[in-house]
Amino acid sequence: MLNTTLKMKFALVLCAATLLLSSCGSKKDVVYFQDISDYETLIDETQFVPKFKVDDVVSIFISTLNPEASAPFNLFRGGSTGGIGSGVPQQVDYLVDQNGNIDFPVIGQIKISGLSSDELRELLKGKLSDYLKDPIINIRLQNFSISILGQVNRPGTYPVNGEQITILEAIGLAGDLDIKGMRENVLVIREFNGTFVHHRINLTSKEAMKSPVFYLTQNDVVYVEPNKSAITSSALDNRATIAISIASVLLTSTVLLLTRN
Repeated sequence: MLNTTLKMKFALVLCAATLLLSSCGSKKDVVYFQDISDYETLIDETQFVPKFKVDDVVSIFISTLNPEASAPFNLFRGGSTGGIGSGVPQQVDYLVDQNGNIDFPVIGQIKISGLSSDELRELLKGKLSDYLKDPIINIRLQNFSISILGQVNRPGTYPVNGEQITILEAIGLAGDLDIKGMRENVLVIREFNGTFVHHRINLTSKEAMKSPVFYLTQNDVVYVEPNKSAITSSALDNRATIAISIASVLLTSTVLLLTRN
């Protein structure tokens, strides 16, 4: 009779300890793109084109078959034209001011905020047509970076090489979401000309690939919220800790009693 009673107590304590010390997870909480079928083809319909913003740093280099003709349209440190004998020249980049403009040599103020690289290239070709024949214009955004915060393994700000990056590539830079990251409600904060826009994206669905924030832009902030498990864990107070300790003591005592009988 005693053994039966002790076994029942042991079972109850074991159940209580299990509930207190463990948490349940679900596949739907952690798996990306759960609704994609085998061999399913998804067409990129976003037609994302990056645009220049205020505070962007842009490199623009003009070249022609006649270097002397194109030299006045390029700024260098260590020599106004970067000519021979001026030391090792360093090209000067352009900062997009608060009005969306850059101050370009000879031409003057040009508004580039809201333009893509191709659009800016065509604009410059038109403005340079009176000075240069068939100019080659190389344009590059120099300060493209994104920030990944919250429930990721390596939060931080990361530079981006190239003109575009997807949210998946960005999360990869941050070491992926940890197990307590909320994949179905990732927040992207985007700023354009002083206006902040907030988007939510569900990474557990293939519809994420159609989101306006699947492709990130410069200075986007990605924030991964903690899921319910993380919130519950952080909300444990001293009383919960004491309860777990008591359960552990009861479990140990019950095991000792059982081994003695």
